[in-house]
Amino acid sequence: MTATGTAAPPVLSTTRRIAGVGLATASGVAVAVQSRINGELGVRLADGIAAAVVSFGLGLLILLVLVPALPGGRRGLVALRAALRDGSLRPWQCLGGVCGAFLVATQGLTIGTLGVAVFTVAVVAGQSGSSLLVDRAGLGPTGRQPVTPTRLVGAALTVVAVLLAVGDRLGDPKALALALLPLAAGVGIAWQQAVNGRVRGAAGSAMTATLVNFTVGTVALLVTLAVDLAVRGRPAGAFPGEFWLYLGGPIGIVFIALAAAIVRFTGVLLLGLATIAGQIVGAVLLDVVLPTSASHPGPATFLGAALTLVAVLVAALGTGRPVSRPADRPPSPR
Repeated sequence: MTATGTAAPPVLSTTRRIAGVGLATASGVAVAVQSRINGELGVRLADGIAAAVVSFGLGLLILLVLVPALPGGRRGLVALRAALRDGSLRPWQCLGGVCGAFLVATQGLTIGTLGVAVFTVAVVAGQSGSSLLVDRAGLGPTGRQPVTPTRLVGAALTVVAVLLAVGDRLGDPKALALALLPLAAGVGIAWQQAVNGRVRGAAGSAMTATLVNFTVGTVALLVTLAVDLAVRGRPAGAFPGEFWLYLGGPIGIVFIALAAAIVRFTGVLLLGLATIAGQIVGAVLLDVVLPTSASHPGPATFLGAALTLVAVLVAALGTGRPVSRPADRPPSPR
C-alpha cells in the first residue's frame, strides 16, 4: 500500500506487453483473412447480413460445445454469473458482441464493392481515434491511460500509413460513401475490445468472454436478418460448396479470445494499433498471394504497411506508464 492507504497503480509488464503486441498483430492478419472470407460469402449469398449470421452462428455453435466442455470455461460461467449478481460486472459491459456483429455484417455488405484494402482504411480511421477515447475514459480493464504525445503520434501515423497504402483506391465517391459503414464499425471495435476485456476479467476466462460476445452478436444479427427478410425477401444467392467460406466464425473466435485475453496487458489503443498492423500486412499478403481483380499492390502499399508497423512501435513506447485501476473495481487488499 501507499502512504495514503490506497494500492499503487499497476505497471504494465514490458515482456507481456511485447508478447501481447505480437499476438495482436497475428490476430490482425487473421482478421484480414476473415474479411476476405466473409466478403466472398456475402457476394455468393447476395446478402451481407445472411453471411454475417452464418459466420457468427457457426462460431457460436462451436463455443456452445467447447466452453462447457472445458473446466476453465465452466468456472468462467459460474464466475460470470456471480459478477453480474454482485454488480462488479454491469450488464451493458456484456454487449460488446453487438459491435462485433456490426463489423462482420459490414464485411459481407461492403468488401465485395470496396475490397479489403479500402475496407481496412475505413475501419482503421474509426478504430484509431476511438481507442484513444476509450483508453482515456478508462472503459478497459487497464483503467484510465493518458493521451500522451507518443500515443497521439502513433494513432495519427497509423491512419497516414493506411491512406498511403491504398491512396490510389480512394477516388470513387460511391466507395467513400459506402465506407461509412466500416468506419462506424471501427469506432465500435475499440469499445468492444474494452468491455470484452472486462468480461474476461470478471469470468477469469477468455473463452467465456468470447462465448458472451458471440451469443450477443448472433442474437443481434438474427433480429437484423428478420427485418432484412421482411423488407427484401430471401437472399438471391445459394450456399457455396467450398468449406473455406465457412471459416469466418472460427477465425473470429481466435480473434475475440486473444483480444479479451491480452487487452489487460496492452491497453485498448496499443491492442488496436497492433491489430491494425496485422490487418494491413495480411491485406497486402492476400493481394500478392491470392490476388483478385481489384488487387494491385505497389511500392506505396508496401511503404504504408511498413509505416503502420512503425506507428505501433511509437505507440508502444508511450504506453509503459502506470495506469489507474478501473473506477468501478476497488483495490485488492495487500
